[in-house]
Amino acid sequence: MTKHDPNLSLLFHALADPTRRSILTRLAEGPAPVTELSEPTGLRLPTVMRHLSVLEEAGLIATSKDGRVRTCAIVPEALRPVRTWLDEQRALWETRLDRLEAFAMKAMKERTP
Repeated sequence: MTKHDPNLSLLFHALADPTRRSILTRLAEGPAPVTELSEPTGLRLPTVMRHLSVLEEAGLIATSKDGRVRTCAIVPEALRPVRTWLDEQRALWETRLDRLEAFAMKAMKERTP
């Protein structure tokens, strides 16, 4: 069994929410101020700030403040552990499914006269 990675859990928790995923999608286009990120959500600013806090805690975004304007930027390399874990899971399940297919084919051949 794979060792529990708390950082991976933080990443998946952050990615689990559709609002946070939409914020990341917007930030993939470039940095944006918090007010711009909050507009399409329809949420109040404090709620958006909590979402941004979760993203920042997971390392998916970085924020900076210039005067009264807080700007957020995506940190794409933070997704690397998720990608690695998903690749490992894909390889594991492909191997299992290949073995299942071989077993099923062998069983079908043995049943055929």
